This record gives sequence, structure tokens and C-alpha cells, in this order.
Amino acid sequence: MTVQEALTYIHSVCWKGSVPGLERTRELLERMGNPEKSLRFVHIAGTNGKGSTAAMTASILRQAGYKTGLYTSPYILRFHERMQVDGVEISDEELADVTEFVRPHAEAMADHPTEFELVSCIAFEYFKRKGCDIVVLEVGMGGELDSTNVIDTPEVAVITNIGLDHTEYLGDTLEKVASAKAGIIKKGGTAVLYRSTPSVEAVFESRCKEMGATLVKANFDALHSISHDLSGQVFDAAGYPAIELPLLGEHQMKNTAVVLAAIGVLQSKGYHITEEQVRKGLATVSWPGRFEVLRKSPLFLVDGGHNPQCIESLTANIRSYLNGRPLTILTGVLADKDFHCMYSNVAPFAREFVTVTPDSPRSLSAVDLKAYLEQFGKPVTAMDTIEDGVRKAMELAGPDGVVLAYGSLYMVGAIREAAHA
Repeated sequence: MTVQEALTYIHSVCWKGSVPGLERTRELLERMGNPEKSLRFVHIAGTNGKGSTAAMTASILRQAGYKTGLYTSPYILRFHERMQVDGVEISDEELADVTEFVRPHAEAMADHPTEFELVSCIAFEYFKRKGCDIVVLEVGMGGELDSTNVIDTPEVAVITNIGLDHTEYLGDTLEKVASAKAGIIKKGGTAVLYRSTPSVEAVFESRCKEMGATLVKANFDALHSISHDLSGQVFDAAGYPAIELPLLGEHQMKNTAVVLAAIGVLQSKGYHITEEQVRKGLATVSWPGRFEVLRKSPLFLVDGGHNPQCIESLTANIRSYLNGRPLTILTGVLADKDFHCMYSNVAPFAREFVTVTPDSPRSLSAVDLKAYLEQFGKPVTAMDTIEDGVRKAMELAGPDGVVLAYGSLYMVGAIREAAHA
């Protein structure tokens, strides 16, 4: 099997969809010899910040000398990003080999796995073959019924910021969403929580009590910003004065507090992780597509934010980092997202908009988005391709202007490539 055949197989139509339940994943893993049973995990669920939290945690563990797997979704540029060991993506040959091993087991099942279930099982087998000491495992959606939740009690279960997203699957209140996420907390384990409202925290307190698990709440009170600019930020956190972090925004300070609490749990379980390794892991972390600077002239930033809390963080970052400079906004969106929330708060900062169509069957067309955005009274230009959109936005902004691209993670990869061209 070639890598192209592997990817074609993984993405083939018969695997599509999101079907709740762990039975298919469990059956496939059993047929494969249960590779997940030989691995240890940091399991991360939440609405926002999962990827950044996972990247920071994996970076620290790598600095501490542990062979570290990282499983994330979605990808920005290429599928291989979803499975990494010590910061290196799975190779073409490895992806083809593991998929070839998994395929007959999947095809022997009466109830075929979904694409995400198949990919998760491929990842478990890959991490086992690589001999990972620990795997940082990001939940795809929800928690309790997500295919990653077939694992036994992890070393630590981490819950990041809870917000409203995928409400058709997870529920229409923060408490219902929290309940789905709380399903990753297992018997006798330890959970680390991003602080939230009392009613949301009560959901996790109740789950921990039910499971005989320990709950650790991240310490936000100790966070204190020292300095920040477009190259990164410096801040104090509990036990760690003057942390240097290249990821931008106050929300990344809070994500760091969650990571530090999770690292503290691992240290209490015998993992040898020094302060120097924590600092170096945070200072060298990379997580593309989150208020990321792509170029300086014009200043060009890209952000994958697409739900209310992401937009709240984005507007805070605009105020904090862009000093009132008028923005040329390059944007595209999926038709099933809440556009009003995505644009009403950002439109006041815009000088003009350039619309594109993200690479997804669920996309709203650039022309339809243009018609919607015209209500904000700013010039709007619809472009045929993302590459044309990037060129047009830079032309409109001029060498001293600012381009902000946001709206859908499905266009971040193409925007990054075009902006760097």
C-alpha cells in the first residue's frame, strides 16, 4: 500500500460521519491486539485550547526526555500532522504500513468504523510501534463517546475551556457540554480543570466524586502579565516566575496554567520533569494558526477561531496587540457556524473585508458571505480562490497595513502557504 492509497482509503466515503458510541473502536482495537493497552496517556478534552494545551504538554515532556506521542485534529497543512512522535510527523511509509495492517481488521467488521475511529486506531498502533513512553491524546469531539475514550484511566485527564460548539451532538448548555467532556474522567484518576462558572465546575466535581477521582483546578490567580508583543509574551504563573511563551493572548496564559497543573500531577506520579525543562518546553512550543504572525510587511496574522469564545479571545488580542490599526480582514466560513457572533464583534476593527470559500463541503460561498458582510458598511471583495484572496488582502492593506485572516481552520493551511509564497 502506498501513502496515497492509505489516505484514499482513510477518507473514502464509507467511513464518513460522526456516529456516537465506542463499540466499533473497541472491536477494531481488539482485533488489532489492543495496542492502546501498552501506552500511557495525558487525555485532553474541552471546547477551546485543546490543541495549544496538547502542544505545550508534549513539548515539555519531550524536553524532559520522554518519547512523546501527540495526537491532534484537525490538521492545518497535511494529514500526517495528526500523529507525531517527539515533534516529528508520521512518515509516508509508516502511515502506509500501519493503515495496511489495520485495513483487513476494519473490513472484517459488520459495523464499519467511522473515519475518526479508524484514524484513532491507526494512531494507537503507530504510537505502540514507536515505543512511546507517553501519548498526549486530544479528544476529537465531546469526550464520553469520543473514540479516544476507549483508553483506560490516563495519567491525567485535562479539561480545557468549555464553550458552546457542536451543540447538535453535545447539548445546548455549557453544563450539558461539560457533562459530555467529563466522560474522560475515569475511576481513580486525576483531572485538571480550566476554571469556569460554578455550575460548570460542579459538573466536573460531581463526576470526580462518582469516579473516586481527584480534581485539580488550574491556578489563574497567580497569573501576571509582564510583557507582550507579536513575538511572544512573558508572565508569572504559580511557581514559575517570568515564563516565556511564543503563543499570544491572555487565553494562552490560562492554558499554560492548566498545563502546569497537569505537569504537577505527572511529577507527583514519579515523572522526572525539572523547572528548566518546563521553561524550555514552553519557550520552544509551536502551534500554528492561532493568532500566528505569518509575515511583517504587511503585518499578516492568521487565526482559526470560529466559535463565540474564540472570537472573544480574538477581539482581546486585536485590542492588545494591534493598537487600533485598521484591519483588512480575509475571511471564509462554514455555513453551519454562527456568523453573526463571528463578525459583529470584529467588524468595528475592519477597514475592509476580502471573502474566500474554505476547502470544505460545508462552506458558505465567498459571494454569499460578501452579501452577508455588506451589512457592516465596509467594502467587501469576494475572491475565487484562497490564494487570490491572500494576494488581494495584501494589496489592499499595503506594506504598512495589517491583514487578519480568520473564520475557519479549513482555510488556515492554504492561507499560510499563500502568505509565505
